[in-house]
Amino acid sequence: MNDSELKKLWQSSQLTEENNGTGEKIEDIEISNLKVKKLISSMKPIKIFTLAAGILWVIMGLYLLGNIYLNDFEGANKFFLYSATFQVLLTAISVVIYLYQLILINKVDLSEPVIATQEKLSKLKSTTLTVTRILFLQLPVWTTFWWNNLMFEEWGVMQLSVVFLITILFTAISLWIFINLKFENRDKKWFKLILAGKEWTPLINSLNILEQIEEVKND
Repeated sequence: MNDSELKKLWQSSQLTEENNGTGEKIEDIEISNLKVKKLISSMKPIKIFTLAAGILWVIMGLYLLGNIYLNDFEGANKFFLYSATFQVLLTAISVVIYLYQLILINKVDLSEPVIATQEKLSKLKSTTLTVTRILFLQLPVWTTFWWNNLMFEEWGVMQLSVVFLITILFTAISLWIFINLKFENRDKKWFKLILAGKEWTPLINSLNILEQIEEVKND
């Protein structure tokens, strides 16, 4: 075998190795895309259920509160009325966000460039944080909706102090979570306690896989 034949044989082996490497890379990307698709799909059921429950709750709340405002505003317990109104308003905002998230999930197309999918999932991540923060703002009104004028007339200082302390505590907790529930705190235990499960974990895993796909493509 002369030098020319040896050179051709070496070039052929190099080409085969490159083709094999490219094939393995494509296969890895396809497998990763399937994982991302499965993870994203796993978020749909809980979001659909939450959206449906939220819509039902808002409809019932609007019907009840609408009747009170229109027909019995003067005689209504204002503590209940305003607390329930605030709660239903926050729920309605959350419903809109969940609807937007479902639209985002349905728009995810893994045939698009990775950066386009990452952008959609980043929006999904930020809105998940936002809707959770909004829902926690409801905490204080769950301690005030049952208040009434009679309790201020008949209850003692100790009883009222306990009631007010509970409301202040729930208000402080809700505001603290609203301020501190940020992505940079994701590794803290309290964050994981609040955001764990089908609405968060698959999302973060999908983003991590997309980063790996981008690295494979750039190799």
